[in-house]
Amino acid sequence: MSRQQEKLREQVLSVIELCQKAKDSGLDPFAVDADYVLSVIQEFYPKVRSLKDFCLDAEALKELSAIIEKQGNWIEKQSSSLYKDPFLLERRLKDSQTDRLAEMFLRSWHPIAALEQISIGSLRGSMDYWKDLLPLDVRWSKKGPEAVQTGRATLEDAFKLGLLSQQDFATELDSLWTDLKNRAGDSDRLLYWNFVGAETYEETVWRAFVTGFLVSYGYAYLEVDRLQEETYVIPYKEQMKIEGIASTMSVPILVDYEEWKKWSEQKAQ
Repeated sequence: MSRQQEKLREQVLSVIELCQKAKDSGLDPFAVDADYVLSVIQEFYPKVRSLKDFCLDAEALKELSAIIEKQGNWIEKQSSSLYKDPFLLERRLKDSQTDRLAEMFLRSWHPIAALEQISIGSLRGSMDYWKDLLPLDVRWSKKGPEAVQTGRATLEDAFKLGLLSQQDFATELDSLWTDLKNRAGDSDRLLYWNFVGAETYEETVWRAFVTGFLVSYGYAYLEVDRLQEETYVIPYKEQMKIEGIASTMSVPILVDYEEWKKWSEQKAQ
């Protein structure tokens, strides 16, 4: 066998393999160039000299026929489903007049709501809604939490802003100190929640707020039992002198609503 015959034989084997892959894998049958496959078969057939090559040529024709059959089936299926090429549809829409497009839309429009349920006002409202609606990329964008710089307010700041009266606050401070000393009794200390806890959450927050100033002003101090995870308020007999910035700042202690609710339920039992 000559070198040219061997090359033609390899080409026939390759087109057979190509057709079989397209047939068995379910690919688009038009991915196979039928004209090219046929040209290879036509060039190989005159040079057939053996039964083996003749069978090879017949197999190539058989595989090409199967591909052409699949192409015909594909065309029949698409035509029966009224298939339209997307590019052709796009071109036709762009070339159509606005009035013609509106007419086609009205003819094909089948709204769920009945005609008598749609008013001019509701249609106008719908048009305004869609007109003012932000694009999807804006509506779907999610901003993360932004860092906000916080500050610190002293009791004097609250007085200046008129949030508190200095005279009333001093009276409240003294009253709460007296209450703490009376309730602490001989034990000289009281559980923090038992002291600040009240009938309402709002009153509890206020008592905790004033208690913070009792500590920072030297009327009492806090003792934390880390083993029992308990905090105690211990009153001083006399006001202690507190030096530095602590004399004008309260001691921050979290008064959580859930903690207050839990304390209230335990007290009720």
